[in-house]
Amino acid sequence: MNEGKAADEFRPPSLQRGAQGEIEPTSLAAVIEWFLRYDPRVAVINHPAVQELFEWKRREDERTYGEAFAFSRAEDRLAIGVFQALATYSDERALYEWIGELLAALDQARRTNAEIADAYRLQTAHSASALAEAGKIPTLQERAIYLTSCWLEALCTAEIRILGWVYQDLYGRGFHPQNFP
Repeated sequence: MNEGKAADEFRPPSLQRGAQGEIEPTSLAAVIEWFLRYDPRVAVINHPAVQELFEWKRREDERTYGEAFAFSRAEDRLAIGVFQALATYSDERALYEWIGELLAALDQARRTNAEIADAYRLQTAHSASALAEAGKIPTLQERAIYLTSCWLEALCTAEIRILGWVYQDLYGRGFHPQNFP
């Protein structure tokens, strides 16, 4: 077995640039696919319990905001979010700040989940259904906060993992939250 090839399989593929310097969409899709296949913190987006959360959140958003662009899978939502983030935050500082915002949202979601789970003695193992556990929460509002935080925790974790690697690939240095070059 070729050791170099084996090592390359366990590293995300490099991003390719177009003639104008833009990220080639197929290379970004390959990076996302690699993370979905090999990084367990990203692959969790395809877990049935996370898909269930995604479907709940989609229904809630449709009920609250009316018709919205409906993704059929959580994985699709993640991929579009990564593409949109890179289109919107197209320079180093902007991407750095966006990843920082995602980290703050992730931290808030984790703290909210922990507080609510502790208060109602909810099972929080990855295999546990957050929707089933949320049934133990007496108020609809607090239940919605808990489920939204569960969804954000999964989504932000996955997006941060991918965007952190993209940041490193684009700018030649790792992302460090409090250390913008």
